[in-house]
Amino acid sequence: MTATYRIAIAGCGGMANTWVRYAMARPDAEIVALIDIKLEFAEALAERHGLVCPAFTDLTEAIRQTGANLVFDITIPASHHAIGTTAMTLGCDVLAEKPLAETLPKCSDIVQVAERTGRTHAVMQNRRYDPRIRALKGMIDGGAIGKPGYAGADFFIGPHFGGFREAMDSPLLLDMAIHTFDQARLILGANPVSVYCQEFNPAGSWYAGQAAAICIFEMSDGSVFCYRGSWCAEGAPTSWEASWRITGERGTILWDGAGNPYAEVVAPGNQEGKFIRDYARVEAEPAEIGNTFHDGCLDEMFAALAEGRKAETDCRDNIHSMAMVLGAIESSREGRKIKIADLLEAVAAIR
Repeated sequence: MTATYRIAIAGCGGMANTWVRYAMARPDAEIVALIDIKLEFAEALAERHGLVCPAFTDLTEAIRQTGANLVFDITIPASHHAIGTTAMTLGCDVLAEKPLAETLPKCSDIVQVAERTGRTHAVMQNRRYDPRIRALKGMIDGGAIGKPGYAGADFFIGPHFGGFREAMDSPLLLDMAIHTFDQARLILGANPVSVYCQEFNPAGSWYAGQAAAICIFEMSDGSVFCYRGSWCAEGAPTSWEASWRITGERGTILWDGAGNPYAEVVAPGNQEGKFIRDYARVEAEPAEIGNTFHDGCLDEMFAALAEGRKAETDCRDNIHSMAMVLGAIESSREGRKIKIADLLEAVAAIR
């Protein structure tokens, strides 16, 4: 039986292993091509997983020779625009690693090509598929703390990657903060309106670019989201999922990114005249989401393809998360508050 999805994998570095293992477990999928600018990387990936398919250095050639209809874009961020637009123009759907692209005009162009060709382009936002963040969102949606007014996330970790990240101008914001920004949009159910950001490179940093940032976002629901982060913070690390505090009309939700979220809400009963009210702890209800993280996001992407709908992380939605990233970088560079709607409108006007 011919597989429904004939997959060409673009980018054969370490992250490709996760995508390959997922695709190999699907009975409706077949990996038909491996592409990397270093042919030996593609050949090594094939050998590692026992794949019998040709290796290429050129995406166009790979698609035309193998009849691929789906591209996994697992290349470095600088290549995402070229890979995504080329693949869709050649008739393929695209499932891509984050970020959508490195600049807002390039992000917008991917959206426009998806619209013009009728192809799917969806982005890996694996933190959405953590049952704990879904449980946190469930508490907010269920009204546990009333309408949120503030959300804050702290992210302090010191990974020594080596490679391209340590040479990037804005490694924290462009390569990692997208996860936390996208989580904020998910749990608040809101899009960014404006941002003020200051990037900096702390003492002891091993990055060439700005490895730390503080950002203040105004959101479309009237709330404020504050992000504080560093990718060169040695000692006392937070979780990779960040440490969260969300305050609302009737209480606060806390999540350390490691355990389960919980809320402290104003306790029932008469509290008239109390300077500090009494609070009651409310545990989050577990969220059932099937597969988690990468596999959970890929499940959703493939379900959307099969059902002919837009994935939750479709490029048309994900551009708002990228606008948070790129708006924050612009704010830092210009030293002023940035209206994110103005950024999106300016890109649309150019087109």
